[in-house]
Amino acid sequence: MIGTGTLVNVAAIAAGSLVGVFLRKGIPANVKGTLTQGLGLAVILLGLQMAFKTQNALIVIASLAIGGVIGELTRIEERLDNLGQWIQQKTSNGSGENKVAGAFVIASLIYCVGAMAVMGAIEDGLTGQPKILFAKSMLDGIASVIFASTMGIGVIFSTVPVLLYQGAITLAASAASTYLSDWVIAELTATGGLLIIGIGLNILELAKIRVGNLLPAIFVAAGIVIVIERCF
Repeated sequence: MIGTGTLVNVAAIAAGSLVGVFLRKGIPANVKGTLTQGLGLAVILLGLQMAFKTQNALIVIASLAIGGVIGELTRIEERLDNLGQWIQQKTSNGSGENKVAGAFVIASLIYCVGAMAVMGAIEDGLTGQPKILFAKSMLDGIASVIFASTMGIGVIFSTVPVLLYQGAITLAASAASTYLSDWVIAELTATGGLLIIGIGLNILELAKIRVGNLLPAIFVAAGIVIVIERCF
């Protein structure tokens, strides 16, 4: 059934988050810090692998520029953060101990922005056989244990954007399969890879990149390639 892959992915993230929260007090602070840094490095590696898939760097550059403008005008990062802050107020009982907002934003971006999320959702929409998303579910489940053990319960709320994001791509792929060429996937993946690198840098606290406002670049990249394919 179309959509099964996303549902399994959401369940894996939720389960991993609960396990991570349960283990949180039993993991020393230095271990948590090292795990977070290691995960940040792994995220950067994944982003680099994705970024090098581009067949035309100019498309990626243009996508980031256009997407960044769209993101700033629509204030995606601010809206995500405000949603996270609202969740924090509802779950921390005013103590402020749970960094729900940051955990929600970081986890949502990592789980949504990636080759496996996009390609897996597309595969699910085109074939109804979500093999990629099943593999992603295993990886995300493990990652959510680490994230929740270091950042708290906010990670579990990332299941909502994952459900909406991957579900939307699955439905779109099912309806617009004729537009999804290998080139579209390559540039979309490469653009997403650069955003993944940005997330990794944020996790390592080496920079403060407004990755949320760059999210539209992924769809801009796909749109540019589709226009080129249709017009030239």
